[in-house]
Amino acid sequence: MRFRVVLGVLGTAILLFSPVFVVPLGVALIYGEPTIFQFMLCTGIAVFLGLGCFAVRARRALRARDAFLIVTLVYFAISALAALPLLLIPNIAASIPDALFEAVSMVTTTGATVLVGLDEMPKSVLMYRQIVCWFGGMGIIVLVVAILPMLGIGGAQLIRAELSNDQNKLSVPLRVRETAETLWKIYVGMTALCAVSLWLAGMTPFDAIAHSFSTVAIGGLSTHDLSIGYFNSATIECVMIVFIVIAGCNFMLHYAAIHRPGRHTGRISHFFRTYTRDAQIRFYFVALIFTCTLICIKLALDSDYHGNLFREGIFHSVSFLTTAGFTTTDLNAWTSMAPVVLLYVSFIGACAGSTGGGFKVFRVVILFKQGVREIQQLLHPGAIFQARMNGKNISDRMLESTVGFVSVYVLCFAVLLGAMMFVSSLDLITAFSAVAACLNNLGPGLGAVATNYHSLADLDKCILIFAMILGRLEIFTLLVLFAPRYWRR
Repeated sequence: MRFRVVLGVLGTAILLFSPVFVVPLGVALIYGEPTIFQFMLCTGIAVFLGLGCFAVRARRALRARDAFLIVTLVYFAISALAALPLLLIPNIAASIPDALFEAVSMVTTTGATVLVGLDEMPKSVLMYRQIVCWFGGMGIIVLVVAILPMLGIGGAQLIRAELSNDQNKLSVPLRVRETAETLWKIYVGMTALCAVSLWLAGMTPFDAIAHSFSTVAIGGLSTHDLSIGYFNSATIECVMIVFIVIAGCNFMLHYAAIHRPGRHTGRISHFFRTYTRDAQIRFYFVALIFTCTLICIKLALDSDYHGNLFREGIFHSVSFLTTAGFTTTDLNAWTSMAPVVLLYVSFIGACAGSTGGGFKVFRVVILFKQGVREIQQLLHPGAIFQARMNGKNISDRMLESTVGFVSVYVLCFAVLLGAMMFVSSLDLITAFSAVAACLNNLGPGLGAVATNYHSLADLDKCILIFAMILGRLEIFTLLVLFAPRYWRR
């Protein structure tokens, strides 16, 4: 293992993260809040550590073997740095487990929180949580689209197979630097458009900017304890639904949609055809419509439900399926099985190439098509059937990768749930939903963790911290480090 190479990349990542502390520092200066020193100190620490790691770097080519460790260390290091303000600011003074839990939740865009009294917190702290979540979302997109393909974690197969034959002619940049630059532009543009839309919908400029960060990142963090329910605005909820759905799509498809491949194709027709011809996008919207319909029906049949049926049903369906995790009401108040259904659909998650968690829609589509193929094979034993997607055959390697991922994902969920039940006194619903919400990077659970994780024991939070990082790193990236063979020369 070439540790100097690893430290060099880690130092670069820390230096890139350090400007995150500058944004809340500016907010503190604008509002005259006593958090200026803490954010200045954190900026200095991040720059010092980043330069220190970068100074000892070795000028050697990065190997896939090194990248496994780098990706994992970057998430742990960034999370540790992100926890510093929560430990240093007197108004918060969180314990180490609480600070780490909150930081990991921000960086992985999970959106689970242990902080209470958000409405009374300094605006600089609130903006800090949102900007870290936004930064983490961009890091996730670059990780999934540009880094994981080099590691063979199914990233290359998932992203490249995502594009149809016509879209592949676009010369979509697949090199890390070019990909990162392209995705940054799309990500920043979506964030700016979302902020303006939320402001026009009725949010204050501060809330609009803050929520645009966590909306585009599918992070679910809010500046209020009641989340989006604080605003009680159908217009705001509609705007957020639109941007959550867009953010849940593969970002490489967004790139393909806005770059016309030739003059013979109309720009508008090319834009819509890019999405409609993609199997994952079609399944994604079918899943959204089906979930919204099912939840609305469940709420309509619940005699104890007296809320706004369509507003709450559609908003929470979109929020949970994409693993955004925003809420407009306490789901514990729903007496039907609708919250349980929402928790289960979060396992599907958003599209591959987005910041969403869960299995990813792409893998669900592959499993569905393979299931159909097996049924056809049983009905016609002498025939040869081939599962296809976007006009191409699904390779055996891709199928094996998908089945392996889902199998290990479910196994990890069972192990984490068993650990939670063993070390804590939580009821089954709370433990089950907490593990599911953190492993799927969803955020809110059911029972005692429907709105906040503050009441959990420190050991419970440590297990959930591991679950959040495990889910965000696509399971295998982290698990491979536990193999003794990895550390042998």
